[in-house]
Amino acid sequence: MYCGEIAGLVPSDPVQRAQHLAALLTVLDLANECHDAHHPLGVAKFYEDQKAEAKVRALGLTGDRLGKFLSHFEDTLARAGPEGGFLAGPECGVADLALMHVVAGLEHAFPRAFARASAHAPSVVALARRVRARPGVAAYLASDRRLPFSQHGLFRHYPELDE
Repeated sequence: MYCGEIAGLVPSDPVQRAQHLAALLTVLDLANECHDAHHPLGVAKFYEDQKAEAKVRALGLTGDRLGKFLSHFEDTLARAGPEGGFLAGPECGVADLALMHVVAGLEHAFPRAFARASAHAPSVVALARRVRARPGVAAYLASDRRLPFSQHGLFRHYPELDE
């Protein structure tokens, strides 16, 4: 939030600020669940040492939790209004940037499950598209500074977990 404040990406209105923080924390909860799908027993163990448990955890995410998170964000965006608002007000903020990144991570890590779940979350997909299209974000995404998703980051693609 600190860097977001400096960059003007956090609302100054106290109510919108609290809503923004709540939205950001929920986005980060989803990101953590994505990570925990391949490290359900802990980060000290390799994925290969917890494959059976990861399968169970990933099924919980892709079969239940992902849809609930996306539905929550759909409801949040519906309250923002039909003119294409953001998660916590009329301006793009840190929470919107984070959700855009999580959507991209889900498209990489769980492409089949995300395609199914996102079919019921058009506002979330549209938000991610709008954020990606912002000039500064688009320039960053097209630059060599943007690291590609890999098997060493938060969003790892294991085909056996994407069912």
